[in-house]
Amino acid sequence: MLEGSILQQLEVAHRHSDRSIKLGVYYKNTLVSLCHALEDHILTDESKPLLITAFQQGKWYLQEAERYADLAQKSSQIGILATPDTGWAEHSSSKIDNVNLVALDPNDPVGQEWHLIIISPTYTAMVLCQELSETDYGSGGRPKADLERKFYGLWTFEPELVKETAHLAIAHIQKYSPELGKKFTAYLHQMQPQLASPEELGTVVTRVVNYLQTEETNTQACSLDRNLISNEIQAFLRMAQIMDTADVTNPMAAAEVMALAETMGQMLELPAWQIKRLCLAGLLHRIDPLQRAESVLESRSNYQQDISKPPSCRLVPGAQVLRTMPRLRAIAQIITHQNECWDGTGTPAGLAGDAIPLESRILTLTADFQCRVNQEKNSGLNKQEILAKALDGCRQQSHRFDPKLLDTLTLLVMGLQQGMELGVKIPKGTSSMWLLDSRWETDRMSEPIINF
Repeated sequence: MLEGSILQQLEVAHRHSDRSIKLGVYYKNTLVSLCHALEDHILTDESKPLLITAFQQGKWYLQEAERYADLAQKSSQIGILATPDTGWAEHSSSKIDNVNLVALDPNDPVGQEWHLIIISPTYTAMVLCQELSETDYGSGGRPKADLERKFYGLWTFEPELVKETAHLAIAHIQKYSPELGKKFTAYLHQMQPQLASPEELGTVVTRVVNYLQTEETNTQACSLDRNLISNEIQAFLRMAQIMDTADVTNPMAAAEVMALAETMGQMLELPAWQIKRLCLAGLLHRIDPLQRAESVLESRSNYQQDISKPPSCRLVPGAQVLRTMPRLRAIAQIITHQNECWDGTGTPAGLAGDAIPLESRILTLTADFQCRVNQEKNSGLNKQEILAKALDGCRQQSHRFDPKLLDTLTLLVMGLQQGMELGVKIPKGTSSMWLLDSRWETDRMSEPIINF
């Protein structure tokens, strides 16, 4: 990373903290989709955010100048950083009262960065990246195709991290224009952003995924396609984790349910692909729109076990976006039917017994057990007593759960009572289809699931 760049300052500030910044590599086409989705949300929102963006060079701003004229009507203030070239300062959009151009020195490290920082009273969002250097690209050198250029950085919705980055960006602006820096600081103090509501966050995530999918259909190169798909799934996972983080009473629910479900899947000797999607369903199981999904299996026959042909189901609009990704349709199915009961009294389809998807049965049991354990952590009981009480609570709800899975959970609890440690690990971000790089992946996530 370039010394003095905004990304480098943020990384250094968190390097030795328990919430260090996890960075990834993104192709330009991915960043274009991310930024356009976040900008589109501004165009449909009435919250008048503060918007700070870095374009590297003025020529890139010229390509978006008309769009930023529209954004100016929906924003309180816009700050645009780029090196002064190709007449960007002469464009009519630069004359709008709340559009503020900052002409960077050609040697300024921020001139190699691509930023979009959005702070409104109702939500925050950020793309923060820096282009790879010649050395980083390796022997092949910089790509000839513009969309194949690579950037190193992150994107997030977390208020505190976005606000911290905004302060760094404003401090950089102040070096060029002290008056503008003071004005932006005043606006930032007025905003006081909070965690987005599930509805607000769901809307933003939907836009991100739609843009990524549109770009995916226009992309031929396999590596670019994988990068886009990975970010589509990360959008959902980040949404789920923000919702977990907002729940101060049970902030580790998703990670712990995933660990329990994965272990039960292994005990049942499920195939690897089925365990993987069970883990992903565990991470996503508390996404609010999916909890209210109006969904039924097209057929009440045995659950389709072929991952290449996941069962389809009808979802309400709040959950429909998850189904738009072929790789997540089976996950939507699992989550949708997690409230079915073994005796057929559950929702939304009233399925009974083995007609309920197996992964849904595992998910509902592990989620219930995790919740019961979490509720008892401060009760004064010891580890063995908490586990026994949580298991007994599940058994008292036997009409809800598969009796064979209750027996499997009993064996798992016996192991935990005898000292077995069930590690809680959030998957790290990679180009794999279902993995996640998380801001909230702290050291505690490698601790045992039952921690006293």
